[in-house]
Amino acid sequence: MDLGHYDTEELLLTAMKSEVESKNLYQKLCKKTQNGLLQDKFDFLAKEEEKHRFFIEEIYKNHYPKKTINLPEKSAVPMPEVVFDDDTPLSKILGQAEKAEQAASDFYKLLSERFEKGSKIHNTLMYFSDMEIGHKKMLEMEKQSMERYEEDEVYWPMIHVGP
Repeated sequence: MDLGHYDTEELLLTAMKSEVESKNLYQKLCKKTQNGLLQDKFDFLAKEEEKHRFFIEEIYKNHYPKKTINLPEKSAVPMPEVVFDDDTPLSKILGQAEKAEQAASDFYKLLSERFEKGSKIHNTLMYFSDMEIGHKKMLEMEKQSMERYEEDEVYWPMIHVGP
């Protein structure tokens, strides 16, 4: 991923748009599954993406105080999209989401280089990069489990209900 020919404003808008899209994705996935534990994980991921958006929004407001935030229809930086319909197996969706999380991690690592090393912004963007890898690993584990369930067509609706 080469961000050299984008200005910082475009990158911040791309980051915000990506976070909004990620939040929306996880909210849709939460509705797509009947597994309560997986719903909780998707809800957690949606909330994480929202927190990231708030932080990026604050950076934008501080750097461009006279501008209004207008998210572009399409991000300036091409980022992987997660595309699915009602018939798409959840494991396939999770595989796409893994790639998107990896791209987000790479993106934040490169974006952090636009800010002074050691500054709050730089360190937080590096932390976001690490968090996106954590999200990717969570999705990878769920995808592997989902592939087993889909392969054997096994699903126990009450498996996560405890005493």
